[in-house]
Parts: sequence; structure tokens; C-alpha cells
Amino acid sequence: MIKNIIFDFGDVFINLDKDGAMKKAQALFDLKDFTSDMLNTNDLYETGKISTEAFLNFYADTFPQTSREGIIELWNCLLLDFPLKRLDFLKTVKNDYRCFLLSNTNELHIDWIKNDWGMELYNDFKNCFEKFYLSHEIQLRKPNADIFEFVLNENGLNPEETLFIDDTKDHINTAASLNLHTWNLI
Repeated sequence: MIKNIIFDFGDVFINLDKDGAMKKAQALFDLKDFTSDMLNTNDLYETGKISTEAFLNFYADTFPQTSREGIIELWNCLLLDFPLKRLDFLKTVKNDYRCFLLSNTNELHIDWIKNDWGMELYNDFKNCFEKFYLSHEIQLRKPNADIFEFVLNENGLNPEETLFIDDTKDHINTAASLNLHTWNLI
């Protein structure tokens, strides 16, 4: 019997434009693919192992033709709308299940969301969850098993009583390997 639900954030609650953001980055930086240094920097930033300042400095130094404001705008262009019917759904679900948010989210993205949504809506959303886990705050990242183990252990969750909902197959596969029930939301 499912008693707990762990939700991802992007493309589960807030819509994302992954393809559009990638195309804009490739055009702005005049690249076909991200370099290993860029991917490593992004991972370090998403796990809170480098500051926003260090993240922006890396991109400003690597692409001096791009302004810091341009880098921030590009980084946040991934984020789209939040259909309020999803919040209504969540408010219903939280009455019957322990709900958790587990997201690979960084400081720039969460700051953009707070500003775009306004703090009242953001807090209304956040308060639907027993715990709200963002990768940059807990310094762990999906699809690594340690992030799932952290959430399960910290909250005393039985994996067999827990459903994990995410849009990314690699994240789903890791959760399933730990005996969580999964739903790959497309």
C-alpha cells in the first residue's frame, strides 16, 4: 500500500523547455555540445558545491562576449509556467499521503521561481510537502542512489510504501532499483 509520494519538480509541476534552452545555449555560446568543464560546473552548481557567484564567473570567463545578465537569462529560460490545476491536485493528494519534493534545483532557478510566482504562491506550494529537498541545499543529485537513500532514511520511509514520480528515466531507474514504486511521467 502506498503511503508516501516523492515528487520531482520540473516537468511534474512546473513546465520546462529543455530543448529550447539547449538550443539557445548552443546559439549563445556557439557550441554544438557542452564541454566537460561546463557539464562539471553545472553539476557542481546544482549540488551546491560552488556558489552562484563562482558559477557565473566560470561562464563569464569562458564566454567573455556574454554578460552576466545574459547568462542568468539563458540559465533560467528553461523554466516555463506552473499550471495552478497541479497545485489544486497536490492539495488534494497531501490529505491522503505523506508528500515530499525531491528536485535537482539550483539557487538561480529557485530564486527565479520565487520571483515569477510570488512568495505567496511559492509558500502555498512548498507547504504542501512534509519536506522540500532541493539538490543545491542537500548537496546530492539524482540519479545517484545516495539522494534517494537520504530522503528515505531521514524520513523513515519504507521504499515499498513509497511512490516516486519523475519525468527522467534515469531517475526512475535508480528509484526502482531501491524498491520504490515509480511513475515515469511523460
